[in-house]
Amino acid sequence: MKYFFLFLFLIIFSAFSFSQLEVCNTCSIKSIKQAIKIADTGATILVKKGIYIEDSIIIKKPLTLKGIGKPVIDGKKKGYVIEVNSENVTIDGFVIKNVGVSYTKDYAAVHLYKSNNFKLLNNRLETVFFGFLIEKSDGGIVKNNIVSSNAQHEYNSGNGIHLWHCDSVEINGNECFGLRDGIYFEFVTNTLIHKNTSHNNLRYGLHFMFSNNNEYHHNHFQKNGAGVAVMFSKFLKMHHNIFENNWGNAAYGLLLKEIYDAELRNNEFRNNTTAIKAEGSTRVNYSNNNFVENGWAVKITGACYENKFTLNNFVNNSFNLSYNSKINDNSFNSNYWSDYSGYDLDRNGVGDIPFRPVKLFNYVVNQTPESIVLMRSLFIDIINFSEKVSPVFTPDEVKDNTPLMKKNPFQLKLN
Repeated sequence: MKYFFLFLFLIIFSAFSFSQLEVCNTCSIKSIKQAIKIADTGATILVKKGIYIEDSIIIKKPLTLKGIGKPVIDGKKKGYVIEVNSENVTIDGFVIKNVGVSYTKDYAAVHLYKSNNFKLLNNRLETVFFGFLIEKSDGGIVKNNIVSSNAQHEYNSGNGIHLWHCDSVEINGNECFGLRDGIYFEFVTNTLIHKNTSHNNLRYGLHFMFSNNNEYHHNHFQKNGAGVAVMFSKFLKMHHNIFENNWGNAAYGLLLKEIYDAELRNNEFRNNTTAIKAEGSTRVNYSNNNFVENGWAVKITGACYENKFTLNNFVNNSFNLSYNSKINDNSFNSNYWSDYSGYDLDRNGVGDIPFRPVKLFNYVVNQTPESIVLMRSLFIDIINFSEKVSPVFTPDEVKDNTPLMKKNPFQLKLN
């Protein structure tokens, strides 16, 4: 008999367990905060379609917050909307909007702190200060989210997906626009960033610093105020990305500053003021990249050593290469240059005379930017030809001894 009563007790107790809860305007539980408070560890909270006026939603235990029909959480610009301080938390399928703005706090739609093994999936964040702010959290995924705002000035706007001191995170299939920086990393390692689109942001589509051993591929960065900036990092792989339409005096398709031991291959740089600017970057391999119709294809400034440019296509750029030093420790081999005027008598697909990508006018424009107005003049053609015949100002050793006669036909696909 005692086993019967024990069995009956377990049935009754299980009926009152809170492993799965529903939240809606007509449910017994009407607020997300209330559901989180009474939910069991590891519970699933189903939030049905509707508008929930809530801010400072705090999660301190493992659980899944699942939106049904894209419910809206409106923070009314009071501060953080959701704060997570627990491992194994999933937030999936919400519209989260109206994050507070502060000059002393980084208010975010979703803020994670020391929250490993997280999942942020299929959400739409609107009118945010910061979108996803993820700090000291490892082993998570941010996938298929749309993060947007209406940023007007850098000083009072935040970033879309912001990681600080994280490891082994996957950033996949997100769209970020209307922010300060679309994606921002600092002290982030062993992370994969792929299939994201970052466009029309005030500063950078992607900005990362002090972040090693990361891989970026199949992303699309366009129409950002200053393009993409990669700084003070090493052991990087960037491939199958598109950088386009980043225009302005300080805009780059890609800015590399103090980068070491990196690989850039199968990327496309199209219609940027400067496709790549490298400062203090060493042992970077550039291969199978397209540089098409940029102002400057590549600008190399001081302390760039042992870099290799191989099998790239330089097509209809105003300037293919800019150098600010006569010292060269970089190699250019078997690239295609659309303004190469040499010949191929043995018809092996390789030009019989070297190509010198640095023109005298590059040097002049670097010293006197206003001279760019003379670019199409006959006088410039004459001085460029003179320098080509007998180099005086441009580095004599910067040349491609095996220029390709036809474009390298590699295919760039983002899917």
